[in-house]
Amino acid sequence: MRYDLVIFDNDGVLVDSEPLANAVLAGYLTELGHPTTYEESLRDYMGGSVHRIHDTLRERHGVELPGEFDEELLARTLAAFERELRPVAGVEEVLGGLRDGGVAYCVASSARHARIRFSHRTTGLDRWFEDGRVFSAEDVGRGKPAPDLFLHAAAVLGVAPERCVVVEDSPLGVQAALAAGMDVYGYTAMTPAARLTGATHLFADMGELAALLKG
Repeated sequence: MRYDLVIFDNDGVLVDSEPLANAVLAGYLTELGHPTTYEESLRDYMGGSVHRIHDTLRERHGVELPGEFDEELLARTLAAFERELRPVAGVEEVLGGLRDGGVAYCVASSARHARIRFSHRTTGLDRWFEDGRVFSAEDVGRGKPAPDLFLHAAAVLGVAPERCVVVEDSPLGVQAALAAGMDVYGYTAMTPAARLTGATHLFADMGELAALLKG
């Protein structure tokens, strides 16, 4: 193993949440008078924190979302997760291989802690991630594409950035990993490879990732 720490994104990498979350977001924004398609939600917000939604609408249209937006979006998203969320196929085998090999790993997500933890409990992934392995954009000043979240996770776990690899499925996440000085493996299950510019390697299923991590 060439890395001392593997940092996983959560949504779309550990849990198959992007279709659910982006359908909820597009529907809610449209309901609020800001017509948004599912495809536009993926393009504009996938991999970003909720602050990105506020910033984008403010910059593009000069509008402010209602004060209850964040909590209502979280509630609607968690309700969809409870009904339908599943772990990404093969990811538990990858985690098991890292654990058996004594390689440190964690999750660093743009989502809030409450959403990360709920998604893990719902899918059974909570057994792989105790508190010290879960990092959220809530923990830092800036979310992806800034490198802050990944650098924070590495610092807390005592690993130099150049000894880390990030597993990401969004352009924002790839940009953040590169800005942090880390290698990044881009997962192309939902994102075209051409949008993950700069990724160290690309992979289409978790079997390929396991092979990449073994070096």
